[in-house]
Amino acid sequence: MMRRAIELARKSAAADEVPVGAVIYRGDEVIAEAHNLREAVHDPTGHAELMAIRKAAEKLKTWRLSDCSLAVTLEPCPMCAGAIVQARVGRLVYAATDPKAGAVHSLYNLCTDKRLNHSVEIVHGVLAQEAGELLKAFFRRRRAEKKADRDGGSGSGQRRRIG
Repeated sequence: MMRRAIELARKSAAADEVPVGAVIYRGDEVIAEAHNLREAVHDPTGHAELMAIRKAAEKLKTWRLSDCSLAVTLEPCPMCAGAIVQARVGRLVYAATDPKAGAVHSLYNLCTDKRLNHSVEIVHGVLAQEAGELLKAFFRRRRAEKKADRDGGSGSGQRRRIG
């Protein structure tokens, strides 16, 4: 399922979205899948995980996804980790860690916090290198594009100091 999530992440990158893909499944059956669409739909909640959770709940006609697993290419942020807990997802499988926004292990432990009403089984590091390289390549390209825009195509890359 992580391979499929990575395919979805590639679709995000091709659409100039942060390359994250998510698949909700039960056994071998794919229930729902999504990739990031924040830019396309102009929605800060357009994360792959949330979109997949919404689709799965609609398809299964229940918001309780306790017998489902969620495979996602990047460690979920606080918003998505909260939604995973609220949807009662049974198991979360993620690839790359997110040291800047990860809310499963990196910054917070929302999915396993005993103070919450649901605890999620966690599996991490599945195809982490492949998912991580996809993210790194995307952000490298984005930085290069921003630099080219700043340089105005002058090619020198140097800024002139006045005063």
